[in-house]
Amino acid sequence: MRVFHVDDPLVDDAEKRIFLAGPTPRPWVEPIVSSWRPEAIRLFEQFGFDGNIFIPESRDLETFNWEYQVDWEDEQMNAADCILFWIPRVLETMPGFTTNVEWGRWENSGKVVLGSPPEAKKMGYIRHYAKKHGVPIADTLKGTVNLAIQMANSI
Repeated sequence: MRVFHVDDPLVDDAEKRIFLAGPTPRPWVEPIVSSWRPEAIRLFEQFGFDGNIFIPESRDLETFNWEYQVDWEDEQMNAADCILFWIPRVLETMPGFTTNVEWGRWENSGKVVLGSPPEAKKMGYIRHYAKKHGVPIADTLKGTVNLAIQMANSI
């Protein structure tokens, strides 16, 4: 398994590609919260995933370039075999407004899985359309990672 952040050189030699979509903590917004993606990576490793994971987080905030970020995300989501949406929405710290737009772009693509904890706020509309489009849904990160691996392995 290889993990690529937005500012890593891309060497994509795997047949399976999963993009980790969902709210990203903003280190310049108080209070600072931790990303959920390191736990997701640990779960992919635990399950023995043998593809590539694409993470829309920068390793170096000093060189952050918003336009490059948006273009990179679009390119990787288009190329992904599966887009994992994990939405642990907390309105005060990780509202996921950009995630809402991304979900709307991909909800009916046939290559998304959706996860959110039961306590996540404002998820009714997204869950409604996930069910309507037959999107696999989980209420734990572990379950969501498992669904993404199943989807990527079925390609």
